Amino acid sequence: MATKIPAWVDGVLTPVGKLDAHVKGLRHKAVSVFVIGPEGILLQQRAEGKYHTPGLWANTCCTHPHWDEAPETCAIRRLDEELGITGVAPKWRQQVEYRADVGDGLIEHEVVEIFVVTTMDAISVTPNPDEVQAVRWVTRGALLEELAHHPDRFTPWLHVYMTDHADGIFASGA
Repeated sequence: MATKIPAWVDGVLTPVGKLDAHVKGLRHKAVSVFVIGPEGILLQQRAEGKYHTPGLWANTCCTHPHWDEAPETCAIRRLDEELGITGVAPKWRQQVEYRADVGDGLIEHEVVEIFVVTTMDAISVTPNPDEVQAVRWVTRGALLEELAHHPDRFTPWLHVYMTDHADGIFASGA
């Protein structure tokens, strides 16, 4: 069964197939998480098998909630599924809406609940190879510099977050 995500169809929130939502560019719900630790921001490189933006670097994790799934529950679930990160308490930062071409005729038009996990301790990361091919820590300054010099290495949404919403996301540091 194809994954269904909450999307607006004719102004009504409706369960829609994930791929169908991206082909049609439907506005839909999403969740993004930034893990911030002593070494900076944890980034993930999307697995080559992903159906859009494979191999590009993104924030720690991002996904679509299941129908009727609370955004915080979704963030906790996806940190575990993508990166094996457990025992953390994501804090909601803000809601962001963006629309971006993600290649191959697909459009992300997301209403995103952004969460941050801040830790002063080392965090155990075990990437799921179906989702993530690599991870790395980077400071906010180094990330901004790399985004400016090598924009094609990053997902469109990471550009949006870091260009237009970084002050709200990183309100307490990084």
